[in-house]
Amino acid sequence: MGPGASPARLLFVFGTRPEAIKLCPLIRELRSRQEFAVRICVTAQHRGMLDQVLDAFRVTPDYDLNLMRPRQTLSGLTARILEALEPVLAAASPAMVIVQGDTTTTLAAALAAFYHRIPAAHVEAGLRSGDAAHPFPEEMNRVLTGRLAELHFAPTSRAAANLIAEGVPESRIHVTGNTGIDAVLYVRDALESGALPAAEWSCLDPARRLIVVTGHRRENFGGAFEREMRALARLAARPDVQLVYPVHRNPNVLGPAHELLGGRPNIHLIEPLPYVPFVDLLRRAHFIITDSGGIQEEAPSLGKPVLVMREKTERPEAVEAGTVKLVGTDEERIAGEATRLLDDPAEYTRMTRVHNPYGDGQASGRIGEILAVQQW
Repeated sequence: MGPGASPARLLFVFGTRPEAIKLCPLIRELRSRQEFAVRICVTAQHRGMLDQVLDAFRVTPDYDLNLMRPRQTLSGLTARILEALEPVLAAASPAMVIVQGDTTTTLAAALAAFYHRIPAAHVEAGLRSGDAAHPFPEEMNRVLTGRLAELHFAPTSRAAANLIAEGVPESRIHVTGNTGIDAVLYVRDALESGALPAAEWSCLDPARRLIVVTGHRRENFGGAFEREMRALARLAARPDVQLVYPVHRNPNVLGPAHELLGGRPNIHLIEPLPYVPFVDLLRRAHFIITDSGGIQEEAPSLGKPVLVMREKTERPEAVEAGTVKLVGTDEERIAGEATRLLDDPAEYTRMTRVHNPYGDGQASGRIGEILAVQQW
């Protein structure tokens, strides 16, 4: 920033826990630099889980739209976000809107910025599964946001190549690593040093190996989700394991999970966890079974194998690195691959080597340097 120049006004717009996890390290970085005047707008697409992350990173929104509704639809939420952002963009008058990832908020905020002729920057740009139905609607949200954004912060060279193949000029693409790795390493180090308190896990038996489970993907609702739960029930029949599953509050998840897994002494169905205790749980795990995108990125930094209950992933790098394995939604395959990790020490060791293709924890600083030289 030259002498007498005003700080560039940046508006972050996000609405879910994963977005907050990956944007809070960047917000803290940019707020530490005199070149920027940072404002934050949350849509609260997911209310409670969002607030937990904001508290952990001590980030307070300037605008809270509080748009979450019971049984909200994608179309209804998208319309509410677009309408609610009108006065925010007018009041904040940002030089750039910054969005992250692939949520409904991401797409709606990028579209709102476009309508107001404000450039948008997309953090975690360029991820592609190549199938608009998997993950749904996230794959299309990413593709459309990629068409709307002016700046693209790609976590990997593969993601950058995806954007180039779609016609995005290379000058607009920057490979930075993933800010989610900044977040998980910050929390891990704070837990290990005692700067953040570790959770009390009185339910855990130290004599049993811990499998951490998450599952909530929309495209798996119904039969696929029930097959996943049956596979977990088979694993829980082993006396040497225990499963902890923070169950998403969506009724399509909550009901079947409790119906098929409830009442088993070594399965602990718990409320969704705040981010810090969730990272604490991950670092205690023997391995993780999930359908989450973010955990595919985070767990390799903690040296934890991941079995992914999805048919396709927009994050193939960790699969190629050997720390993540796609197991789909077939009961036999999920149970079989989990059993292999429990019974085959060589396979387990192969998947536990700490190798993370998504970054080194310095992505936020790189993005800050890139933004600092933009012509506002």
